Amino acid sequence: MGIVFGLIVIASFMISAIIVAQVLMMSHKKSWYDPVDERKIHTGDIPRLGGIGFASAFICISVGISVVIPLLPVQIIPGADFHLSFLFPIVSMILIFVFGVFDDFRPMAPRYKLLIQVIAAFLVVIPGYTFRSIIFFGPGILGNLNWLRYPFTFIWIVGLINAVNLIDGIDGLAGGVSALAALFFALVFSLIPNNSAMILICLCLSAALVGFLIFNMPFPRAKIFMGDGGSQFLGFILALLPLINTRGEASGLPLLYAAALLSIPILDTFAAIWRRIRDRRRIDTPDRMHIHHKLMNLGFNARGVDATLYGLQIVLGVLVFESMRFRGALSLIFLGAAYIAVIGFFITIHFVNWYVVQKRNKSAA
Repeated sequence: MGIVFGLIVIASFMISAIIVAQVLMMSHKKSWYDPVDERKIHTGDIPRLGGIGFASAFICISVGISVVIPLLPVQIIPGADFHLSFLFPIVSMILIFVFGVFDDFRPMAPRYKLLIQVIAAFLVVIPGYTFRSIIFFGPGILGNLNWLRYPFTFIWIVGLINAVNLIDGIDGLAGGVSALAALFFALVFSLIPNNSAMILICLCLSAALVGFLIFNMPFPRAKIFMGDGGSQFLGFILALLPLINTRGEASGLPLLYAAALLSIPILDTFAAIWRRIRDRRRIDTPDRMHIHHKLMNLGFNARGVDATLYGLQIVLGVLVFESMRFRGALSLIFLGAAYIAVIGFFITIHFVNWYVVQKRNKSAA
């Protein structure tokens, strides 16, 4: 089984890298470049369709794992089984991907993008792929969401699609943080019995992202961006991972554990929404005050920002993994430590950035 796992993961990486390389050449030939404006950090002609590579690789591999392989007469991957309900999330991921790529060519109005996201979220929630609880144990809503699992999961999916899109503002950031998150999801799923197929799917997502990142890292700068098609697809898949297993059931992973693993884009989005409400601006108004912008304002270059947030993601992953290994008070201690770490980081960066801005303003005056 280990050899099969390895070959499938390598195939995911290779398919992604090959497609990204082809898209890169085609983009230069057709002049498909990311437009430069006042909120963009990059300069020069850089293509923005890299998401086609890792999305295509992941769709092919995940469909194979969840649909094709289970129908073979020989069981290759333990725990993999085919259910008609899988067709709903598969249709959803294709929907998000296709309209995301369309948006890269012809930008859609925010209300139409939101409509596609809402449809995709419904297609996941309808067959019952939802969170069942907030934590593994606890009274009332904490231990059993009951009917609230539907609105909670719906908001989770739509919110995370946009959250990953928002942190995709610097070379290697969204792809690298997401690859690490997918890797830790695989580790978390390793603690759940009969879950080999979901472990493999998570590893394949991480491998596909690495195939993209070799073209996207700031060494010295990215050759291609993932674009809205890539970032929206990635946000949707990350939202889907804790909701589903390949036995046709909801995974059973509680909301707070999944949210802790993805708390970097989630908190950045909450901060952006708060800023815009505070300043009486529309929620979808872009700005340059996201966490990566603040770190760059403090003197970090793109590599420094990536290293800092990758390190934070690793800390979060380890704490969540440890919290999953235990039950009771010890589990809550590790989970609480994850939230304290990420919230403390965001608060610290916010106030240090505020101090630096005030000091510069006084110097300029």
